[in-house]
Formats: sequence, structure tokens, C-alpha cells
Amino acid sequence: MTHEPDPFSAAHQTAHDWLSTIAHHLGTEDRHYAFRVLRAWLHLVRDRLTVDSAAHFAAQLPELLRGVFYSGWAPSRVPVRYDASWFTNLFAHTANISPADVPAAAGAVSAGLNALCSPGQLDHVFALMPASLRGELEGEAAAPEAPPPATAERRRLDVLEDKVQALVDAVGVLVRGLEQLPASEPLADRTAKAAQEAHRILMAQATART
Repeated sequence: MTHEPDPFSAAHQTAHDWLSTIAHHLGTEDRHYAFRVLRAWLHLVRDRLTVDSAAHFAAQLPELLRGVFYSGWAPSRVPVRYDASWFTNLFAHTANISPADVPAAAGAVSAGLNALCSPGQLDHVFALMPASLRGELEGEAAAPEAPPPATAERRRLDVLEDKVQALVDAVGVLVRGLEQLPASEPLADRTAKAAQEAHRILMAQATART
């Protein structure tokens, strides 16, 4: 009987090679630690990007790490707005490291991915980030941020941004509901469900600040 090669062996090997590069930049031989830090980096950066930008970056990743990247992703809720402090604390919690270690760890992962991805790919990703997050992803400690003044103009801008994002989310849900996809569910049923979900999104936004 002819022995067939494992069809997933190449994917496994590529993922291991990438993880080895990340571990090298982190200065560790603990691959479990390297994986935790890499996963935290991927998920937090992913959630700060738009759907299109996240998909474009994910195309750079090997198959197994692409699965890690998309695990738990909620495309209807991105990009998530958070500041450097929130980023630091969530990164530390997800990677199970100290907040003080986040800049060095995030910077090491960035350096490793920069060596693995196409030239300029991470520059494109970082260009979409606020300066405070960009610095931390490049290994710089986040400077304390003073909260912005709660002016009436700032509040109006926040409300407007939330409304626009809700509208974009609702339209996206409707578009996906109208797509001609091979599925067992009739188009009319999918369309009705999409309309209900879009209505829920808009109503949730309308009542969020009341």
C-alpha cells in the first residue's frame, strides 16, 4: 500500500517556522509563551483594523496562523476603538504577562512579523493605528495619556461617529443577507433575518445614549 504524505504537513511546518522566528525575536525557547504573545498581538491588531485591512493582512499569514488570527473575530464590531492603556492591559491579560513587559513583547512580535511578511506590509498596518498604539507595537512604552476634555463638541463627534458606525454595520448585514451564496436556507429567509439584525443594530445605537 502506497504511503500518502500528510496533506497538512507543509502547513504545520510553515506555522512552526513562523513561531520559531517569533520566539527568536522574543529571546525565548518557550514556544507556548511565544504563541500566547503572538496570538495576543494578532487579535488586538486585528480588532483595531477595518474588515478589508484585516483580511489583507491575514492573507500574509500561513494557513494555521490565519486560523488563529480569525478565531473569535466579530467583523460586524470592528474596528474597536481603544487607547494605549486599554491595549496594554488587554495584551497583558491575553498573553499572561506583566503590563510592563507588553511594549518589549509587542515590539519583538512586530519585528518577527516584519521579517516574515512582504516588505512594507506592517508599515501599512501601523499606518492605520493611532500614534500611541503604533509606538507600543514598535516596542516603545506608552506615555501616560491625559483624558480629552468632555466638551460638547467632543460629545457630538462621538455620537456622530457611533451613528455612522452603526449605519455601516447595518448596511453590511443587509449586503451579506442579499448575497447569492450556495446555502440550504432560502434567500427570502436570509434576507428577512438580515433586515431584523440591521434593525436591531440601529435600534441599539439609538437607545445607547438615551
